[in-house]
Amino acid sequence: MGLVNIPRLLVAGTNSGAGKTTVTVSLCGALRQMGLRVALFKCGPDYLDPTYHARASGQRCHNLDGWMMGREAALSTFSNAVKDADIALIEGVMGLYDGVDATSDTGSTAEMARWLQAPVVLVVDAGGMSRSIAAMAQGFADFDPAVNVAGVICNRVGSRGHLDLLVKASVRIPVLGGLPRDAAGTFPERHLGLLTASEAGLPNELFDTWGTRATEWCDMEKLLALAGTAGPLKQHPEPHVTPQVTPHGRPNRARCRIGVAMDEAFHFYYDHNLRLLEQSGAELVRFSPLHGTGLPAVDGLYLGGGYPEVHAAGLSANSNMRHEMHEFCASGKPVYAECGGLMYLCSAIRARDGCRHEMVGWFTAEAVMNDRLQALGYAEVTTTASSLLGPSGQTFRGHQFRYSTLEWQGSPATAYMLTSRRTGTGTAEGYCRGNVIGSYVHAHWASNPGLASALVNACCVNPVSQ
Repeated sequence: MGLVNIPRLLVAGTNSGAGKTTVTVSLCGALRQMGLRVALFKCGPDYLDPTYHARASGQRCHNLDGWMMGREAALSTFSNAVKDADIALIEGVMGLYDGVDATSDTGSTAEMARWLQAPVVLVVDAGGMSRSIAAMAQGFADFDPAVNVAGVICNRVGSRGHLDLLVKASVRIPVLGGLPRDAAGTFPERHLGLLTASEAGLPNELFDTWGTRATEWCDMEKLLALAGTAGPLKQHPEPHVTPQVTPHGRPNRARCRIGVAMDEAFHFYYDHNLRLLEQSGAELVRFSPLHGTGLPAVDGLYLGGGYPEVHAAGLSANSNMRHEMHEFCASGKPVYAECGGLMYLCSAIRARDGCRHEMVGWFTAEAVMNDRLQALGYAEVTTTASSLLGPSGQTFRGHQFRYSTLEWQGSPATAYMLTSRRTGTGTAEGYCRGNVIGSYVHAHWASNPGLASALVNACCVNPVSQ
């Protein structure tokens, strides 16, 4: 087993909203302007910030989640994604020490910083602050000596003079720069967080501007030197998935084709999950339920989360796609749907304005949008019935973040027992009908890579590719 010796920085925040994404994107831009290849990562169960990272770096952004993935899978993802990079930036989640509970660092940015042995740059919203920056920086650094809080970047700085005051105030934990307050350059948000980088219609010039500002307002040489202090990590190989060999299997080609819904309405996927499907023998075929004229020739479907409620009118208007989707479900071929995908398979989506939009109608429920969050947080799932994910008794981990609830006609069949990480309460979920499973849980299959193999094997019954 070799060593991974790459300079790296973990960009953490004092809290959510401190400006981690802006700082990460800005530093990435500055580093690229220096001619460096940057690998970007996002801690936590986030699908939105990575779209900005991908725009800034020109590369895929990978999620690192301590609770859902575990240490080995997180280190494997990191060590394999930095092979062609000169430097790695990891954006944290929430505040530095915020994790799955209030008494440990499990699932936190701090935990990931320790696993990656990465120097931490703390992002502080410094508006209206001067000497207090020193107290805040030292408090975060002293809270856990095993976490190397080595520098500060101040966000929403009022002026050059203000930044000078902050630099003078924090001696022990140095202020390595800041970014000026700029309302016009703020990334736009909606009910589930940021708009995706593509939906927001942000011009490339904005990313260039943030990179230039980091060059002008931050000490990039000191930040590079700090990144270089990170020691080598052991190389962690990617998880090996051994696909079940079928009579039709051919070692050098895909064993089946899985359609992956990918458009403005459906785009919440962990890259790790998609790679596991490919490693298990699937060819992934992207298609658009919103714009497509019909389903591609595939053996199974993966309908991820996203914003079907925002695009409900368009999804409803595409009646041919809805009809083909219903026929596909009725054919007995495997369909795996998460959150937004589950909502799409329901009878209708009822928007917050009361408008009802017809959907696929496979599940006899209406997805009703609410003004407030209905579920947020990690969950552990145990399967309670055999399904396209394998035999009962399988366990995996995931996350919920939703504003909708389901109003059922009758009692749905379920294949999951979902246990909330925060409350410990159990709920029957994982709605199933035929060979279709729909759930509000966004699963991360690093917690059980065998699920990807099971789904691929389920799709290998009379595959269209043979």
